Amino acid sequence: EKESFTRAELDGIAENLVLTDPNKERWTPLSLIWKPHHNALTGNYDVNVLIAAVESRKKKVVWHDHRKGASSIDLDAEALVGLMINVPVRRLRGLWTGRHWVAIRSIDGIWFNLDSDLPSAKQFQCKEKLIAFLDSVLSQGGELMIVLQDE
Repeated sequence: EKESFTRAELDGIAENLVLTDPNKERWTPLSLIWKPHHNALTGNYDVNVLIAAVESRKKKVVWHDHRKGASSIDLDAEALVGLMINVPVRRLRGLWTGRHWVAIRSIDGIWFNLDSDLPSAKQFQCKEKLIAFLDSVLSQGGELMIVLQDE
């Protein structure tokens, strides 16, 4: 089963969300660059696109209550596919702030940070290191979504 997405697939999902959005009339000519679900300058897609994409692969997304620590996540759950985190980022020496999506995935029982900003996947030494990393992300305003196999 193919697990990754092409830009064309994500663009198609974003365009479909635009077509089905009841608030279309609020968009302006600037929407050509800052599209409702995709920023053409940064390449970022919003959460609605990512959730629709993941669900198209027979998965479900559950928002993690940020008030609960990462230790409340059952990392050994059979249905757990991985985690998606949305972290605040500063670029251009702090002139631009935005958000960045990062996938966290267990491969053969080893957890990896699959951040596209890293030169390669970063392995977590143990689950405790992963939990500490996730708690750090949550404490800095990050969001966490749990991706599960849809039953």
